[in-house]
Amino acid sequence: MQGEAARRVVITGLGTVSAIGVGTAEFLAGLRSGKSAAKPITAFDTEGFDHTTACEITDFDPGQWIHHLDPRTLGRAAQFSVSAARMALADAGLTDHDLRDVATLISVGTTDGESRDLDHLVEVEVDQGPEQMDPVVARRVPAGRLSAAIAQELGLTRVEAVTLPTACAAGNYAIGYGFDAIRGGDVDFALCGGADALCRKTFTGFYRLGTIAPERCQPFDIDRRGILTGEGAGILLMESLESALARGARIYAEVLGYGLNCDAHHPVAPHQDSVAQCMRIALDNAEVKPEEVDFISAHGTGTKANDVTEARAIRQVFGDDNPPRTVSVKSMIGHTMGAASALAAIACSLALTEGFIPPTINHVRTDPECGLDVVPNEAIAADVKVVQNNGLAFGGNNAVVIFGKRDADWS
Repeated sequence: MQGEAARRVVITGLGTVSAIGVGTAEFLAGLRSGKSAAKPITAFDTEGFDHTTACEITDFDPGQWIHHLDPRTLGRAAQFSVSAARMALADAGLTDHDLRDVATLISVGTTDGESRDLDHLVEVEVDQGPEQMDPVVARRVPAGRLSAAIAQELGLTRVEAVTLPTACAAGNYAIGYGFDAIRGGDVDFALCGGADALCRKTFTGFYRLGTIAPERCQPFDIDRRGILTGEGAGILLMESLESALARGARIYAEVLGYGLNCDAHHPVAPHQDSVAQCMRIALDNAEVKPEEVDFISAHGTGTKANDVTEARAIRQVFGDDNPPRTVSVKSMIGHTMGAASALAAIACSLALTEGFIPPTINHVRTDPECGLDVVPNEAIAADVKVVQNNGLAFGGNNAVVIFGKRDADWS
């Protein structure tokens, strides 16, 4: 729906599972302090790899959040997504029953689905034969479980549950899908975001590409050496402004609009013009002028190719003279794949609510080819009103979402 008939869409609940904190309060504290989650990998055997650092979650108890399903029937990524959905629901001041009889959307983005379980199953098949594969683990593998399990855990019946496999931009894709559903009046509530678990398959893929950093992720730094893989989930509860005001909900931010495109230019390399076009689509959809953006949450992986290409695309849209401050939370939490732009969206929402810009940590000297103010190493206080969140993925899948600060005139 367009024009006056379209409903305004706001975020009223946040659910966060990350390597710098489980729960939004811990995540916020980690963002403010510039906490690094980098540590030696324990999730899988790293023998034979020269680099063995990642941003792994080591203090997560799914039983704390999952009440109705047996956590053992869920893969690790689904455990993350269901737990984050539970957190978002509670944070929004809602219960299972509040959603049970109303039209609801669940959209979860992912890169790997349950590839951690697939890693295990393949290893068992190779070493012991297929008859030794654990049927419980095999049943956990379908990626659709990342969203369907949320519906099952909450006992929802009037629900569409969709998992979007658009790789590292998938969280933003899921948020855009929810935005359209709420704005058009198709659903009353939407639980949207992304989830992925650390797995050997993806680590090995990036390692073979030569893009795994030895010890730390340094986005936009002249000496950056690549990514650190990570894991987690970010789920946002979205509803119409009218609904939020009627029930007196706390509003973190408004979703102003988004843009998507897919250039299919190269299997892994980003394309500057396409990234710039996606940002313009998002700004136009949000009816926001470039000069109104206070900071950009960049895709910012820390690879040579991504950071220069993304920085040039930003300057192409915002101008060379004074582009917005541009940060990468991947410097703290690693690259969480399908959860990346969802966790970044939560960081954007908290920045708008709390009045700060999170830092890009591990920063020594900005690459002149990037030429951006990356808010190095320490968060800064700022009256943030509009934030742009970039998500870029292999195959040229780009997704950009624009968020706005709660309007002081709302009652």
